[in-house]
Amino acid sequence: MKPGLLPSHPFAALLLAGFIRLAAGPGAAGPATAQPWFEIDCVDAQSGRGVPLVELETVNHLRFVTDNAGRVAFGEPGLVGREVYFHVRSHGYELPQDSFGFAGARLTPQPGARAEIRLTRRNLAERLGRLTGEGRYRDSQILGYPVPSDTDAGLVAGQDSIQAARYRGQIYWFWGDTDRLSYPLGHFRTSGATSPPPGPGAWAPATGIPLNYFTNAEGFSRPMIPLPERPDGVIWIDGLVTLPDAQGRERLVCHYSRRKDLTTQIEHGLAVFNDELARFEPATTLPEKETWRYLQGQATIVEENGARWIYCGLPLPQVRVPARWEAARDPAAYEAFTCLNAEADPAQAPPRRGDDGQIAWTWRRDAAPAGPAQEKRWLKEKRLQPAECRFLPSAGEARPEMSHGTVRWNRYRRRWILIATELGGKTSMLGEVWYAEAASPVGPFLKAVKILTHDRQSFYNPCQHEFLDEADGRVIYFEGTYVNTFSGNPDATPRYNYNQILYRLDLGNAALSAAFSP
Repeated sequence: MKPGLLPSHPFAALLLAGFIRLAAGPGAAGPATAQPWFEIDCVDAQSGRGVPLVELETVNHLRFVTDNAGRVAFGEPGLVGREVYFHVRSHGYELPQDSFGFAGARLTPQPGARAEIRLTRRNLAERLGRLTGEGRYRDSQILGYPVPSDTDAGLVAGQDSIQAARYRGQIYWFWGDTDRLSYPLGHFRTSGATSPPPGPGAWAPATGIPLNYFTNAEGFSRPMIPLPERPDGVIWIDGLVTLPDAQGRERLVCHYSRRKDLTTQIEHGLAVFNDELARFEPATTLPEKETWRYLQGQATIVEENGARWIYCGLPLPQVRVPARWEAARDPAAYEAFTCLNAEADPAQAPPRRGDDGQIAWTWRRDAAPAGPAQEKRWLKEKRLQPAECRFLPSAGEARPEMSHGTVRWNRYRRRWILIATELGGKTSMLGEVWYAEAASPVGPFLKAVKILTHDRQSFYNPCQHEFLDEADGRVIYFEGTYVNTFSGNPDATPRYNYNQILYRLDLGNAALSAAFSP
């Protein structure tokens, strides 16, 4: 303290001296020994594997959330040696309820002891863990278990919506907006990372993905499409795909959208990855009136009659273009799978029927794609019969409207499989994920089975990564963004909120086999 700033009143001076003595007293050195922890393991009763994202809450509302290994390190000093009731809840997992309707466990925490809670999985998909963000193995680390070395990769607190593709022997991963721990605002111009492909001696999806982030001087994830000459607006990418150019060189390309907000686009076009600068750069600017003739959504390569196509689109891949960089840059090369007339307004036009009275689905360059939203409207207007639906599969009496998702070829099922979030849903606005399959990437998808639910939380933009398939395609992996946004729930799950969560699905599951048997 500078001279002249000392309190002049004697009593104030005594108070100040007392605070200084207190701060410098024996307690300032900290505890002599660390508090031993009580380990709580939440495991899948079916597989015996730890379950991430299990919430345990005491009667006085202390909340603990399991890490990626399904562990909680419990060290509340006032509750050691006392019987404690924990309410237990987890999306798609459950415990039996008692006669009062409570689902939980009574535990007596003891230092160095361990308790196990076994949960029954109701989801067909198995939750494997959080892929992004800090503290993925926080409790395991506290308890002394070995953990992956990249647990704080990129200094990331949260990330939104994945795009991924193989490129030059690596897998390239990109996300939208990215949260940081050092300030409430992160960066909003796409973040990125690479990893080697999985395989023997490398890594397995069930243990997480070893992400090597593109970072700035501080070690925080850096923008992958900065556009410094255009400083306003966030920049998102989609339609990511690897293509050959005219010289046969492999190029990593995507669509970019510079936006004022969620609904207002300022500029868009196609971008290509610059390997020397390790970032995307705009290659083609598209007119604002162009609404579908470009790479978008989750792209996939389809081979038909000796030709290679990129299938893409929103919410499902109903747009295609030859799988060449020069074609992808040319809006005139794009075709839509549609039953609309030329230049018809998709929001108002009726479906086109042929002379035989059937819905006339075909590939066209002069008409916009028609999908789940149009079919839902046509059903309501009595312009379409339920049996004629192509993108609104039946699920009992319901017909879930598919929002964003992926369609991938599956070797095990020998079919194209759709994994998508429902727009709406019983448990949350975007929290339920469905599985469907068809002989063609554009359907018809006649039947759907719910594989995942999140109670009053969103899980949007799910993406299946076919390069992670195991057992000749019988076991598949997909991830999505877990967040309370759009769910109507103000509660944000600590650490998990606004991050990517990976799920595994066994396509040999009895429920799926029964639903889609020939």
